[in-house]
Amino acid sequence: MTPQQRIRLARRHAGLSQAALANAVGVQRSAVSHWEATPGKSPSASHLREAAMATGVQYEWLATGRGRMTLSQDVAMDSVAAADAMLVEDPFELRLLAAFRESPMLARAPLVEVVEQLAQQRVGRGRGHESRRPATG
Repeated sequence: MTPQQRIRLARRHAGLSQAALANAVGVQRSAVSHWEATPGKSPSASHLREAAMATGVQYEWLATGRGRMTLSQDVAMDSVAAADAMLVEDPFELRLLAAFRESPMLARAPLVEVVEQLAQQRVGRGRGHESRRPATG
């Protein structure tokens, strides 16, 4: 099976359209189309890793064709991200984390910057900067 066929199979197995996979990976739909075309362009290792995570298949299988396509239950549990393993009890923090994870890759950095700016305004000072409050004296 070719790399292009594995990408298409993984996407279809996950029930994703090319646009949905592209959104999950943080690329344009046309990039996914190129990855699946014969002869196709190869995705970068980081995009391939994101595609494996989005489709729930093993990275090694997607990259090389070796091993099992889908994750076994043990591997899936071992693959839990550190952020998933942290105990988050605040419902607002959980919502923020969920929104971040659902956002496209290209939107994540601006999203973090907006949240950081809001946090700085709330406490009245920026990171590494003096307080914006007027001096008294």
